[in-house]
Amino acid sequence: QVQLVETGGDLVQPGGSLRLSCVASGSIFSDNTMGWYRGQQRDPVATMTTGGSMWYADNVKGRFTISRDNAKDTVYLQMNSLKPEDTAVYYCYLRGSPPGGTFFSDFWGQGTRVTVSS
Repeated sequence: QVQLVETGGDLVQPGGSLRLSCVASGSIFSDNTMGWYRGQQRDPVATMTTGGSMWYADNVKGRFTISRDNAKDTVYLQMNSLKPEDTAVYYCYLRGSPPGGTFFSDFWGQGTRVTVSS
């Protein structure tokens, strides 16, 4: 099965920065979307496809940057100018589809906690 492991969550002061990492392992489809969601409701934060298409939530645009290393099935989230409202558990997400397939398989990590406080 596919497993996602997030790292990088920490306590940081407002205005500070963190970089989250997520490594996917297992039977991963080569064509996929990876991204970050946060909170109990898993609000979308940022996503990126293997083809390089990116999406950001409005409240993180200009502050967060998503990137990925396709060869390592790893996605990163560089978070700058952090605000207290960014405090949440951040979950890694992967949606994959087999070549020529029309269905998706979704996977979630266990989450990494980010706390923004002075």
